[in-house]
Amino acid sequence: MKIGIIGLGYVGLPLAVEFGKTYRTIGFDINKKRINELLGGEDITLEVASEELVLSSQLSFTSDVEKIRDCTIFIITVPTPIDDYKRPNLEPLKSASSTVGELLKKGDLVIYESTVYPGATDEICVPILEQQSGLEYNKDFFCGYSPERINPGDKEHRLKSIRKVTAGSNPEVAEKVDALYRSIITAGTFKVSSIKVAEAAKIIENTQRDVNIALINEFALIFNKLEIDTEEVLKAAGTKWNFLPFRPGLVGGHCIGVDPYYLTHKAIEVGYNPEMILAGRRLNDKMGSYIADQVFKLMTKKFISVVEANVLIMGLAFKENCPDLRNTRVVDLVSEFKSFNCNVDVYDPWVDTDEAQREYGISPVSSLEEGKYDAIILAVAHKNFGSLGAEQLRKYGKESHVLYDIKYILDAEEVDGRL
Repeated sequence: MKIGIIGLGYVGLPLAVEFGKTYRTIGFDINKKRINELLGGEDITLEVASEELVLSSQLSFTSDVEKIRDCTIFIITVPTPIDDYKRPNLEPLKSASSTVGELLKKGDLVIYESTVYPGATDEICVPILEQQSGLEYNKDFFCGYSPERINPGDKEHRLKSIRKVTAGSNPEVAEKVDALYRSIITAGTFKVSSIKVAEAAKIIENTQRDVNIALINEFALIFNKLEIDTEEVLKAAGTKWNFLPFRPGLVGGHCIGVDPYYLTHKAIEVGYNPEMILAGRRLNDKMGSYIADQVFKLMTKKFISVVEANVLIMGLAFKENCPDLRNTRVVDLVSEFKSFNCNVDVYDPWVDTDEAQREYGISPVSSLEEGKYDAIILAVAHKNFGSLGAEQLRKYGKESHVLYDIKYILDAEEVDGRL
């Protein structure tokens, strides 16, 4: 058995490292720069430490597709984003399926980990595999599905400690897929009856979180009008054992801000209008505009002109203590402030500046200047931001400025406003 991992991002690399400790494993990625970094012992996503790469003794990396031709198991872990119109963008998945299809041999197994809507593997991926290989599904080659559950930046809930859902294209294959993951996942596995069930299970995990956060965001909008501190309300409600500990904020990232659109796309395709899911998405997507409006009101109360104001946004990554920029909604804040002719600086030492410029046209500043800003917005709860404290953060502001905290990094009395 030889395993080929297709895609070496936040999901594929940790998976390749774990399999490489036990099985002959090749990590494949079309990004040659990424491969060179890994060969040099560096993971810019910070998901895998250099020493872990060394411990994975049977793992190698390549950008040469011919070097994975002799693999018998292919695991596809490419991203599944949305386009500018909130529609599923399956091009990376189709491309990876086409690549693997050209390599398939009789008896091979293809496992998908990418998040998709229920039915996508059978409807989109399998026909590509058959067309490219000339082989027959469930006769000459087989498929499995085990949705990724990686939480970028989370050093507690790692691949091995998160229970894995598994499925296969027939009962025998399902057992083979389950056994494969059982061999590396210490938390165990949960085998389901079909690939479609596994796809559905994954897609509702993040959709549920999205709807819950939308509810908390709506609470914040209401409590702000009532002049009640939202965090204090949530702490009080959280003293009951079954109150869910969600917090308001910007909802981005590769999962929560994306996956619901995959489910709603399929729901509409089969004739159902998903009202609650889309309502939650609309509410979460407008939070950037709402936050900017709150900051503008606070500035006006202090007689600070919005036009040509210097605004500092602390954080660009989609979550704290992580360099991941995928679908970050901090860009909504940047756009809102720029639309009012503000001069916007973004500071985030966690992110890659070249990637920020390439993906969003944003060039984060490398250092902060004291006494410069009319408004300072704490957008991401990086630990190094919290350690600065309110006194130091305010030093970056002019004599009269607004300090707004989206993520409850500081106490309520230390800031001018917060969600």
